[in-house]
Amino acid sequence: MVENQMNTVIWDSAKLSIAPMMDWTDRECRFFHRLMSRNALLYTEMVTAPAVIHGDRPRLLDFDAAEHPLALQLGGSDPDELSEATRIAADWGYDEINLNVGCPSDRVQSGCFGAVLMKDPDLVARCVQAMQAASPVEVTVKCRIGVDDQEASEVLPAFVARMADAGVARMSIHARKAWLQGLSPKENREVPPLDYPLAHSMKARFPQMHLSINGGIASLDQVRTHLDVMDGVMVGRAAYHEPWNIMGQADTLWGDTPPFADPSEVAVAMRDRIGAHLSAGGKMHQITRHMLGLFHGRAGARGWKRILSEASSRGTLDDYDAALAAVTEAA
Repeated sequence: MVENQMNTVIWDSAKLSIAPMMDWTDRECRFFHRLMSRNALLYTEMVTAPAVIHGDRPRLLDFDAAEHPLALQLGGSDPDELSEATRIAADWGYDEINLNVGCPSDRVQSGCFGAVLMKDPDLVARCVQAMQAASPVEVTVKCRIGVDDQEASEVLPAFVARMADAGVARMSIHARKAWLQGLSPKENREVPPLDYPLAHSMKARFPQMHLSINGGIASLDQVRTHLDVMDGVMVGRAAYHEPWNIMGQADTLWGDTPPFADPSEVAVAMRDRIGAHLSAGGKMHQITRHMLGLFHGRAGARGWKRILSEASSRGTLDDYDAALAAVTEAA
């Protein structure tokens, strides 16, 4: 009963989730995003199972309790490794463990995981079942609609069905193919055409599953349109580059009043976090690099970005205050 109640809470949060993005969705980014939305489901960067088993676990897995609800995304293709990594991560108290079956980067392919796993749904099923046996929380999958020359309209339904048979109840579908040869990871986020209708059709075919759609979604209006069909929407780069435009009003999706009325209030609220980080020996840009787009499309945005970018690793709270003044004075 308790597990079902927890799943209900996370499923509700998954109405809007922020995609796992390598080198972007670190703990400072997530804290910043959580400040703007009490409800959205956040994801870590992908962490490989071997790294969790053999690496610096606190560095890889630590997070601020304020980040909940929070999902850990794991990468791997060995059921035993993924089981062990899931068992270890359970002690950190994540709300969900997600398996990456969507990343097309070369370093992921060389480890035989990520999007290449779309070619072997039976292996993915064994992986998720091993993870489920080790996890106190729900195990989910993030996938593509297919890879390379696969016929997506055939591959995706078969893949989702295999995941359902393996006990997966919630998935996120990036509505693009991944091309494993010939396209860079960046190009794989932009070049293969989006097929929203195919992703949407999965909800009709698998009504019992909670399905989110991902890929090219750049505004809350688009989020609302997809929610007419899907259970959830996963937003990536738009939430990072235009955080106020996505996260600042995100809680309205749940009928809640957003925590802040203006992005300048968010900037002020982040000041103590930045000050504490500097006092502990951190660099300002480790936090502010995630905040450069906070005033996107507003007067003073260029000055805000310029001052913070120029301050870089030598930045102080005086620099931060000057950047904020550039915005407030331009308003």
